[in-house]
Amino acid sequence: MDQKKTIGLVFIDQYADWEFGLLAGSAVEWFGARIIALAPTSGPLKSIGGLHLVPDRGLDPQDNTDLDAVAVIGANTWPSEDAPDIAPLLKSVLSGGGIVGGICGGTLALARAGLFEGRKHTSNGAGWIQSVMGEYAGSSLYQDVPYAVRDAHIVSAAGSAPGTFATEFLEAVLPEQAGQIAEMRSFIAREYQAAG
Repeated sequence: MDQKKTIGLVFIDQYADWEFGLLAGSAVEWFGARIIALAPTSGPLKSIGGLHLVPDRGLDPQDNTDLDAVAVIGANTWPSEDAPDIAPLLKSVLSGGGIVGGICGGTLALARAGLFEGRKHTSNGAGWIQSVMGEYAGSSLYQDVPYAVRDAHIVSAAGSAPGTFATEFLEAVLPEQAGQIAEMRSFIAREYQAAG
């Protein structure tokens, strides 16, 4: 049997409740992966919806050498000047051949780390990243689309696209499961096809 993939989810205070559930739940239940909650502090974090989360470990790259992938979950606090610098962790995972993803405000961490340079990516609308942090490497490759974008080992999405973020991220981490992930994508799409 193949070794379980280990995926780190990065949370900071005021994290978005809706952005990680499908990714985390399906990664474990459907694909046998292991999920690790990462945060800059050891104490509990509070979500936008008021739920509390206790992280499994911190963000030091030395403590996370087992990660096959890391996804930065959006939070109301990512646009803040006090947002943590997680570039060392993201670059460590990427340089080890892992997948790095960001959704909603989490895309700011990837932009700050320079990971969008030379890569197509998306976020919360054209100009949103610049409105928070000014020009950034790779800004000319921004894709103004309502779904997740994957370019090699980088996956990005708006906060309104947790379904495609989950499927693109999982397909990048588990390419051998592409068929089952395509079924998952179709399953998710049916909800929107039925909506009137």
